[in-house]
Amino acid sequence: MIGYVLQRTTVAFVLIWLVATSIFMVLHIIPGDPAELLLSQGGVSPDPAIVADLREQLGLNKPLPVQYSTYITKVLHGDLGVSLQDGYPIVDEVLVRLPRTLELILAAGLIAMAIGIPFGTLAAVRSGTPYDRIASTLASIAISVPVFVIGTLAVLVFAQILKLVPAGGFVAFSEDPVKHLTLLVMPASTIAIGLAGILFRITRNSVLEVLGREFIRVARAKGLARTRIIIAHALRNALVPIVTVLALQLGMLLGGTVLVEYVFNWPGLSGYLVRAVEARDYPEVMGIVLVISTIFVFLNLAVDLLYAVLDPRVGQSR
Repeated sequence: MIGYVLQRTTVAFVLIWLVATSIFMVLHIIPGDPAELLLSQGGVSPDPAIVADLREQLGLNKPLPVQYSTYITKVLHGDLGVSLQDGYPIVDEVLVRLPRTLELILAAGLIAMAIGIPFGTLAAVRSGTPYDRIASTLASIAISVPVFVIGTLAVLVFAQILKLVPAGGFVAFSEDPVKHLTLLVMPASTIAIGLAGILFRITRNSVLEVLGREFIRVARAKGLARTRIIIAHALRNALVPIVTVLALQLGMLLGGTVLVEYVFNWPGLSGYLVRAVEARDYPEVMGIVLVISTIFVFLNLAVDLLYAVLDPRVGQSR
C-alpha cells in the first residue's frame, strides 16, 4: 500500500513538472514575438523601444535555459508573476477567484451525486421497467442540452417569471450567508443537471453489471435483506467507475465553467482566464492554466488513492 501511494504521488509531481514545462515551451513556440503581440493594437506596429522594454520586463531577452530556470524557480516559490494589465501579482487574484470556482463545482458535484447515484441505482434495480426507461430518457436529455441553454432558461423561469431568486451576481459568504447561498443555487444547479445525467448512466450500468455477479447471488441465497445487498454489496463494488467519472468531470469543470460564470455573473477563475486570453496577458494565462492543471493532477491523485480504499486489491497489485 505504501509503495502504491509513493508511486502515484511521484507520478503526480512529474506530471505537474511536465505541465509547467509545456506551458513555458508553448509561449516560445507560438509564432511571433509575445511582447510585440501584446503591444499590437489595431494592426499598428508598436514602437521598437517599447517592445524592447517589455521583452526585458518579461525576461524574453535572456537565453532560453535561463528563462526556464527562472520560471521554474518562481513557480516552486509560488510566484506566478504579475499581470501585464494592472501590475498586480497573479497569485493574489487566483487566490481570490479560485475558491469561488471550487465552491461552485463542489456544490454542483454534491447536487449531482444526490440525484444521479440514488436514481441510477434504482434504475439498475428496476432495469427494463417504465421507470428505468423514463429516467434514462431524462438523463440523456440532461446530458444533451448545453449548459448555457439550461442557464438561460433558469434565469428566465426562476428569476424573471417566478422571481424566486436573483438573476445572478455574487456576495461574499462573510457579508451575507443567506444571499450568498441563494445566488449559488442556480449556477450550481445548472452545472449539476448535466453532471447528474452522466452519473445516473454510469451508476446504472455499473450497478447493473455488479448485480449479475456470483457474490450477489450468494448474498441473496443467504437471505440478506434486499436493501443491504444493493447498498453494502452492489453499490459499494460499483463505486470505482463512478468515482473515476465524477473526478474527471469535476476536473474538467475547473476550466469549463466559463459560460455558467458568464450567464450568472459569478466572478470565478474561468472568467479570469477568459479576460486574460482576450487581453493577451501571457503571464496571467500561464499562471491560471498551471493552477488548473495542478489541481486536476492532484484530484486524480486523490482518486487513485481512493481506489486503494474502495478496492484493497488495487494497492496490493502495485
